[in-house]
Amino acid sequence: MSERSDLDLVQVRVALEAERASLDTLSDATEDERRPVELDQQSVGRLSRMDAMQVQAMAQAVEGRRRQRQAQIVAALKRLDEGEYGYCVVCGEDIPAKRLEVDLTAARCVDCAS
Repeated sequence: MSERSDLDLVQVRVALEAERASLDTLSDATEDERRPVELDQQSVGRLSRMDAMQVQAMAQAVEGRRRQRQAQIVAALKRLDEGEYGYCVVCGEDIPAKRLEVDLTAARCVDCAS
């Protein structure tokens, strides 16, 4: 019995879809923080503007990581649809179930990931 057969693919899909929905919600909630900062010194002081720019930069970095994770989720869902989920995309061997439990989007076995 392979490691892959120990997985409940329906539960994997549900968990991936739930994480994707959660990331979408977080992205929508932080949209205002990523908007360009007003440079009008009449309405905002220099230090406040610098603080706003720092908040914007951090929010954009977080959004970049969020998009990267969403791409990993989409790729994992595609592998599920194609019947390739749980197999290494490099060597084709089974990805251990324990590795997939840690990261449902893992696309490579431990050897190929190193």
